[in-house]
Amino acid sequence: MLKDEDLKFISHCLPFLKHIDKSDLDIVYSACSKSILQPGEIIMNEEKECRGIVAVNSGQLRAYFESEDGKEITLYRLLPNDVCILTASCVLKNITFEITLEVEKKSTVFSIPAKIWSTLSEKYSSVKEYSIALVNRRFSDVMWVMEQMVSKNMGQRVASFLLEQAELEHSRTISVTHEEISKNLGTAREVISRILKYFENDGLLKLSRGRITLTDIGRLKKLGR
Repeated sequence: MLKDEDLKFISHCLPFLKHIDKSDLDIVYSACSKSILQPGEIIMNEEKECRGIVAVNSGQLRAYFESEDGKEITLYRLLPNDVCILTASCVLKNITFEITLEVEKKSTVFSIPAKIWSTLSEKYSSVKEYSIALVNRRFSDVMWVMEQMVSKNMGQRVASFLLEQAELEHSRTISVTHEEISKNLGTAREVISRILKYFENDGLLKLSRGRITLTDIGRLKKLGR
């Protein structure tokens, strides 16, 4: 059974719940489940069943797709208070997804079954509108990534990635390996290593085992544009 603080979190993430009938609200609360997930766990891919709506209470998740040659390309991340509807793709008609959702940091998430969400969407226009807004937001994230791939060279994309990681970790020193960067950007590890070494020689950063320290944020920002 969920605690009062859990219910408050769900209501915070899904503000339209305050406008639905109490009987339906009780159904949502009773069906909602809480999970503690470990780094590396896969909670959604083409082989797993439709999970439903996922709200992130703590931690960090990564959504990515795999290219035909097996390279992973990160599409977006889910952080605390984010909600993902693509995990309920079974309620989104005429749309198929081949996206994988992976746990990056130990996370606590709440899930609402897709069947209940579908019933609410049919009954309440506010739920349907919220669903459409969520889908649009995620597709905007995906389109931004596609635009980056088309319009920027790999050096620019690496600079942007490093700045994003520094923002997520609230530190100029980030814990990330060359392999992890290559997985996020969909390229070979050797390519990333060459670019990082070039950045280091140019005074933009310092490399150490499993860590990268950004020494010139301003120039990295200019490079990433």
